[in-house]
Amino acid sequence: MTGRLNSAQPYALGLYRIVVGLLFLCHGAAALFGVLGGAAGTDGGTVGAGTWPGWYAAVIQLVCGGLVLFGLGTRVAAFVAAGSMAYAYFKVHQPMALWPMQNGGEAAAMFCWALVLLVFTGSGAFGLDRLFTKRSAQERRPAAEPVTV
Repeated sequence: MTGRLNSAQPYALGLYRIVVGLLFLCHGAAALFGVLGGAAGTDGGTVGAGTWPGWYAAVIQLVCGGLVLFGLGTRVAAFVAAGSMAYAYFKVHQPMALWPMQNGGEAAAMFCWALVLLVFTGSGAFGLDRLFTKRSAQERRPAAEPVTV
């Protein structure tokens, strides 16, 4: 049983990455474009362009969420995104109360830790990172030596 679970690990990780990336991207799209219910606390509206930190967080969510979703530069995108969520938790939520259940920071904490996992594991299966890694490995492989008779 363990062998079958271990062989499925890259696929489970790939699906995990896709779900986390999609959900993170949706938060950015909601805040920037007012879709999916809009930005939190705006009654369906958007965050003002250039406002700190909401607009910048939404841009990071949209861009890094898309990169994580497609598995392109996953580790770097997840690192930047996790950092933005750590900032959100400690600067926006935590000053209101200690625990996430009290300060409304559950999503920021969960996204932060979900993205930290991707920093260490990479994209798993189904990611564009794998296509480029395979291609670059084939390009680095030396050509076969000519056969002399």
